Amino acid sequence: MMNGIVIISKFWTNFFSAGRAVAVTVFPFIFVISTDRAADKTLLQHENIHIRQALELGVLPFYIWYFLEFLVLYLRHRNIQQAYLHIIFEREAYRHQADIDYLQKRKRWAFLRLRGGV
Repeated sequence: MMNGIVIISKFWTNFFSAGRAVAVTVFPFIFVISTDRAADKTLLQHENIHIRQALELGVLPFYIWYFLEFLVLYLRHRNIQQAYLHIIFEREAYRHQADIDYLQKRKRWAFLRLRGGV
């Protein structure tokens, strides 16, 4: 399976994340704020989980779902960080970012198993 193409760019990372992240995935790229962060295997695993999610769902539907879910969660929580952490795609990525073998054993549509839970 495909991994993201890592690009070290403080500008693009800040641009796509409004200055809130050290890495951001914009399929098929993973923008990372610095070389130190590009060497962080846990961080890259997190972002590569997003690459896999986008491939499964389709790139455009993935980003539409991501944005709409963020919007709904923001309206519910009235907190950007809480909304972000509750997005189903982020919950899967955070739950498995330390498991370097996760993408080899991950089942298709794994994020759907997290519906309703936090």
